[in-house]
Amino acid sequence: MKKITQIAFIAVVVLLMVSCKNTKQKIQEHVSTYNNSSSIKGSGITSTTAKAFLNDNKIEIRIETNLEENDTNKLTYKESFPDLLREMIKNDQISKALIEEGVKFDVYFLAYNNAILAQRIVDKEELAVLENTADSKEKVTAKL
Repeated sequence: MKKITQIAFIAVVVLLMVSCKNTKQKIQEHVSTYNNSSSIKGSGITSTTAKAFLNDNKIEIRIETNLEENDTNKLTYKESFPDLLREMIKNDQISKALIEEGVKFDVYFLAYNNAILAQRIVDKEELAVLENTADSKEKVTAKL
């Protein structure tokens, strides 16, 4: 009985070691899942794709739109972009777990001609800023 327990324990440990994924594997899995299932709703958004940069521990997310590149759109989307990022974090399109492992998300909001309307790199520091801003907005709303 003792031998069977030891063999079972060793088998479980080996299975756990095999099933553990490193950061690069998690990045690839996240990108694959994102590209196969993610959709972002919003005015003018036509598509979204993610791309992995394994050597840099970075994921690039491109949100393509049918919007024109002009100052009005740049200002509008620069101001509303943090809300979109918070929504993406909430929906795990930007993974907090990967950010905690040191992965950066480089997110672009693009006009129809691929000009950048808004862009942010979401890392540990930016994640904290986005979460703190969301908390302060909720507190202000609660006071009203």
